[in-house]
Amino acid sequence: MIESSPVEKPIGAALVIGGGVGGIQASLDLAESDFKVYMIDSSPSIGGIMARLDKTFPTNDCSMCILSPKLVDCGRHRNIDVLTYSEVVGVTGEAGNFTVSIRESPRFVNAEKCTGCGLCAIYCPVSAIDTFNKGLSERSAIYIDYPQAVPLIYVIDREKCIGCGLCANICLADAINYSDQEKKTDLRVGAIILAPGTEEFNANLKSEYGYGRYPNVVTSMEFERILSASGPFSGRVQRPSDGNIPVKIAFIQCVGSRDLSCGNGYCSSVCCMYATKEAVIAKEHTNQVESTIFYIDIRAYGKDFDKYIERAKDEYDVRFIRCRVSTVQENPQTQDLTIRYESKNGKIVEEEFNLVVLSIGFQPSKVIKELAEKIDVKLDEYGFCKTEEFSPLTTSRPGIFVCGTFSSPKDIPETITQASAAAAAAERLLSSARGTLAKTREYPDEIDVRGQPPRIGVFVCHCGINISGVVDVPSIVESVKALPNVVYAEDNLYTCSSDTQMRIKEKIQEHNINKVVVASCTPRTHESLFQETIREAGLNRYLFEMANIRDQCSWVHMHEPEAATEKARDLVKMSVTKARLLQPIQRLLLNVTKIGLVIGGGVSGMNAALALADAGFETYLIEKERELGGFMRHLHYTLEGNNPAEYLKTLIMKVQANKLVHTLLGANIEDISGYVGNFRTTLIDMNGEEKELEHGVVIVATGGEEFHSDEYLYGDDPRVVTQSELERRLAENKESITGDLENVVMIQCVGSRTEERQYCSRVCCREAVKNALKIKEKKPDANVYILYRDMRTYGLTEKYYRKAREAGVIFINYDQNKKPLVTKQKSKNGITFLEVSVFDAIIEEQLLIKTNLIVLSVAITAPTANIELAKILKVPLNEDGFFLEAHVKLRPVDFATEGIFLCGMAHGPKSIDESITQAYAAASRAGIILSKDQLEAEGITASVDADRCIACRNCEAVCEFGAIRVEKNAAEVNPLLCKGCGTCSVECPAMAITMHHFTDNQIFSMIRAALEPISDGDAPKALAFFCNWCAYAGADLAGVSRFQYPPTVKIIRVMCTGRIDERHILQAFLLGADGVLIGGCHPGDCHYTSGNLKAEERINRVRQWLMQAGLEPERLRLEWVSAGEGRKLSEVLKDFSTQLKKIGHSSITLRTMTPSPPI
Repeated sequence: MIESSPVEKPIGAALVIGGGVGGIQASLDLAESDFKVYMIDSSPSIGGIMARLDKTFPTNDCSMCILSPKLVDCGRHRNIDVLTYSEVVGVTGEAGNFTVSIRESPRFVNAEKCTGCGLCAIYCPVSAIDTFNKGLSERSAIYIDYPQAVPLIYVIDREKCIGCGLCANICLADAINYSDQEKKTDLRVGAIILAPGTEEFNANLKSEYGYGRYPNVVTSMEFERILSASGPFSGRVQRPSDGNIPVKIAFIQCVGSRDLSCGNGYCSSVCCMYATKEAVIAKEHTNQVESTIFYIDIRAYGKDFDKYIERAKDEYDVRFIRCRVSTVQENPQTQDLTIRYESKNGKIVEEEFNLVVLSIGFQPSKVIKELAEKIDVKLDEYGFCKTEEFSPLTTSRPGIFVCGTFSSPKDIPETITQASAAAAAAERLLSSARGTLAKTREYPDEIDVRGQPPRIGVFVCHCGINISGVVDVPSIVESVKALPNVVYAEDNLYTCSSDTQMRIKEKIQEHNINKVVVASCTPRTHESLFQETIREAGLNRYLFEMANIRDQCSWVHMHEPEAATEKARDLVKMSVTKARLLQPIQRLLLNVTKIGLVIGGGVSGMNAALALADAGFETYLIEKERELGGFMRHLHYTLEGNNPAEYLKTLIMKVQANKLVHTLLGANIEDISGYVGNFRTTLIDMNGEEKELEHGVVIVATGGEEFHSDEYLYGDDPRVVTQSELERRLAENKESITGDLENVVMIQCVGSRTEERQYCSRVCCREAVKNALKIKEKKPDANVYILYRDMRTYGLTEKYYRKAREAGVIFINYDQNKKPLVTKQKSKNGITFLEVSVFDAIIEEQLLIKTNLIVLSVAITAPTANIELAKILKVPLNEDGFFLEAHVKLRPVDFATEGIFLCGMAHGPKSIDESITQAYAAASRAGIILSKDQLEAEGITASVDADRCIACRNCEAVCEFGAIRVEKNAAEVNPLLCKGCGTCSVECPAMAITMHHFTDNQIFSMIRAALEPISDGDAPKALAFFCNWCAYAGADLAGVSRFQYPPTVKIIRVMCTGRIDERHILQAFLLGADGVLIGGCHPGDCHYTSGNLKAEERINRVRQWLMQAGLEPERLRLEWVSAGEGRKLSEVLKDFSTQLKKIGHSSITLRTMTPSPPI
């Protein structure tokens, strides 16, 4: 149980120790929920390990692109004080009222004066080892860690500084202070969150691999810097010894993990995936690279991780060899490296490689252990912060919470999730002090640009080498400068970084820019960041447009740089053309219904409801069954030895006793309408009566289900059971289970990691180990065999896998292509028994095991009810039927639809502690909304020109949200109800309705810009209109997945396909398009209910018109694509391009066109 109940008169501030991504997320959640936050980090800048990464798995997103918006938000947040180069000296007091002593090391640079210009570093004559680049390059004695550093303040390394005074002489801001002294201060806070992270394992301790002796043996973190565009070699894959491209690269797994010889008996949880990612990215950087990963078990347990592994094998030719490498030896002449290992059949093999990468694990540092002693929190046997299974966020000291890798090894999404969860735990403690120390957001007066000629500023991003590695960015900038109304254009290494945000604001002032275009990545993740920046510069946030030249050019046309560049040029031109026509839009304020709704009464749902209630928010808890508990009702003991039944009983009692939680059992949801801050849910209660509930947020916690099939004689023979069925029998102490048993066979991955369900169910291995240990406890002489593909006891659960082996449990590895076979056999005396035939992949022998009990570790699947609920909520599912989060790393518990969140097994399979953590994370995110009295309504809405309106009521009929009513012979739009789909503007026969930010003129201008001039070549030209929520999101997924497709089609984003007018399609054909592709949500999944169906009607009409004009109907295509169907979308684009090339240019293409007039 998360023990963080509210206290009387707490201090409305929190201290977050650690400035990595976990500390940043916890700080942002608390700050946005109206608490004062102090973030402290011992480094000169925040960002932690994530700032050093090149890419992130499983999407291959640029790490800095994900991190930069959070860095910027944190650095400029009104409620966050960032204290870098500082450490905690001591903590006194108690929960709700702590006094924390802080020591700040001297920077020898005045933070108030430093502008981050970097002149000092340029002129500094001293070189030092660049620790940020892991010693692969040098820096000056005065430095910043990395170009996007927050805060962007230089620091002098006094151990290297020679005191020459050059930096002081060159600094125009007079920021150098050689006499700077250590500073001490005390902070008063109500809660503390520990997010100090961990350190990398010292690879020198594994001398058999030659690290430190052989220059071409590097660690995984060093290889990250080699791959990074901002790294020592600018993203060029090369050997440290001679700069040559390493054709053959070996990755050695579990270096410093799963290894008792170095004291680290745990799994570091991320190494298998980051090694695979590095192998994939190295191949992308240099196609001639061949990578081999030497592993013990591939622990791809996360959401979509297994799919990533299979893609690495199939598309990037990454070779996986199961073994443990014994030694690495260098050839002194070539400096190549020979790896010696034992193959599966026991033979000793030697193979030569050009580069060896050691996949090092993570461990708590000595500094972290000292910190724990200072603040009096207990550590576990390895030095991680000690927590309890059912209280994964609380430390041994009340009021102090933990998140990230300090609690246990974990990846970035889990760290961000746990950070939000820790923030929720702190909020429960401090709820009565909310807002007492927080500041309100203030902006400069908005500049009135109405009537002014467009003055457009364009900022084109390199995104490291994510864009510039394929697209010729400088040439894009030069061509943009020639476009009408562009008064300034430049390129940036990372446009989303804090220094570039400041630069954008400066250029707006310097050049009197009144409209801004950024050419970089997707607006779905970064648009809000840039809108906030221009608003801080005094511009209306809607005077901004984005060109997606990464996801739609460099990533999907990686092998066609010239074509990618030309397409990028067109996309930027389209955005500039639209920007000329942008107008300021004012947002209205709407009141927030400060009530939460949680769907699902399992362990996740109940914890989410309690977290909201203890933070002071009334909450409805909806459960379709007639009792609470969900799948946890079927659990009787845990791997750690805890009693889930007792925990569940206590949890239910807490829910029932909480006056702010209103539980509705046996309830079925019929409809959910409304918008963030103001939802309305219609349900049928257990008595059959209809009820309506009003609430401001929704949390989806609908759980998962156990997979059943007739495989391995399940359902045919009672001696074949599932792990949960075995657990129940063992818990009930049925002697028949263990009394006469000699052999028990457990078969892993039943229904998981198959063609139908290509994912790991995450908990099956630990369940098998748990029950195997229980059998051994009850009957030590029983033989327990676990037939496995990969044992995925990740993190701290590795010790139980080791205990099982020590207890005599026999683990037999099998291959998916040679699955075990279960048959019924008869003994000589006529008694039937079960026989398992399995091919041991390690010893390469066929084994026969006689048994009377077979236990299946079956998959966890998504409930079929998710499909209907997803339609009601207008939120997407992934290919496996689980709910799809907005972004795997940026927003792991948010939906793209604002105000709706997810947690627990609704997101995907997970353990109890992970479900509890995610429940708190969802509550934290939801609490940000509920903490506000008012929210700004979205400005993208429709309006009616009353003078043109003929009161036909067409708009009234098609609006699914009741946002339009005809009053006094003219239609009026209620902007608070309008969702901005644009369907009404298309249906209006008088063209009296304007869809702001997606006006007809703006769309027509983009069509013309995309199609001029007409190519005289053979390549077809095509346009696509994609809805923001599904098809455009699918294009983003195709981009991050590097699914390649031809550069034929240029995409225009609209909020809904219902916005697409027949005139838009016809204009495209008249101006030279050979084809038009419309991409929208699947029927029933449309965020605007029926906008896609209206679009389908119009498209069918246009197709008939085209046929009458002599055009092939195949030139106009409609596809339903979800946000999770990136691969499908890439295949559609390939097929459409091939089809257009086959049928040739359109017969009505106008071969001469007048250029677009300046606007």
